Amino acid sequence: MTALRDDPATLSARSARNPLLADAAEFLREFHAVRPKAGDIDTRMAKVRAEIAATGTYRHTPAELAFGARVALRESGWCPQDVPWRGILVRDLRQVRDSAAVAVHCAKHLVMAAGDGEVRPMVTVFAPDTPWRPGPRIRNDQLVRYAGYRMADGIVGDRRYADFTTGVCRLGWRPPSTRGRFDHLPLVVETDHEGVVVHPLPRDTVLEVGVAHPELPWLADLGLRWHAVPVISNMCLTIGGIDYPAAPYNGVYLSRAIGEDVLADDDAYAMAPVIAAHLGLDTTSERTLWRERVALELNRAVLHSFDAAGVTVEHAPEAYVRASDVPGRPAFHRR
Repeated sequence: MTALRDDPATLSARSARNPLLADAAEFLREFHAVRPKAGDIDTRMAKVRAEIAATGTYRHTPAELAFGARVALRESGWCPQDVPWRGILVRDLRQVRDSAAVAVHCAKHLVMAAGDGEVRPMVTVFAPDTPWRPGPRIRNDQLVRYAGYRMADGIVGDRRYADFTTGVCRLGWRPPSTRGRFDHLPLVVETDHEGVVVHPLPRDTVLEVGVAHPELPWLADLGLRWHAVPVISNMCLTIGGIDYPAAPYNGVYLSRAIGEDVLADDDAYAMAPVIAAHLGLDTTSERTLWRERVALELNRAVLHSFDAAGVTVEHAPEAYVRASDVPGRPAFHRR
């Protein structure tokens, strides 16, 4: 019997033999349910089946890519609830494979997302993995990170990135002649035809905010600052069975993620004892809750500083969309 359309039993049998086809079918059903004007799903599935049979993969339409990336960002846990997810900007750069071009467009992502301080959640999607060629990869966990230098008397900068800093120096990166606590690390991009290459970030692409306190003027003298846009860059975006290994995306910062989790933390900038000393706190026991007091004041300082600079920052976890973790749905994940 010849059928013009696939019945569910036939489609299930085909999908069982080809996991990629199953993932594609699941994603396309969701896409067409939300976008009924996208056309006939059976016609689209027939084209995808033929493409997979001929090449072992298939190519998303621009509309499918944008929908998948928006769903993934919405459910990543990084997207504020008040952001209309259908309007999230998705940059389709699937033609980009060279490391230098990846670095240039990452820098542009930072500028576009930062805007005039009103941080805009967005996703930049580079070339996907295919059966015959892997896509580019970004080895930094965020596009903007600060160096951690091992010195004779300890680590200067972000302690979390001391090993990474040593690694990029071995790859040829030259730190500033005067090493500071907030030196931008270069982007590390890996491609199949170039290997691993480092690319310094132009300084004018990174919007930063100096940290000051509304009631403690001495805190500004500590010279603390942080960058405005948290762009996650080492996660793989999977849409309908297709992997996009370089797909940097950003939401907006939570104040606690800067003040408490970075500036105060012993494994990062270890500023808690310094600030506690300025506040005259008893640090002889954790039961005095001196760390909690320091975290509170640093979080206040971050909120005050970002607000004064006109840069978006959230203060409550409830401001974010919760990840639903639906199997098979477009998502960012670690490989």
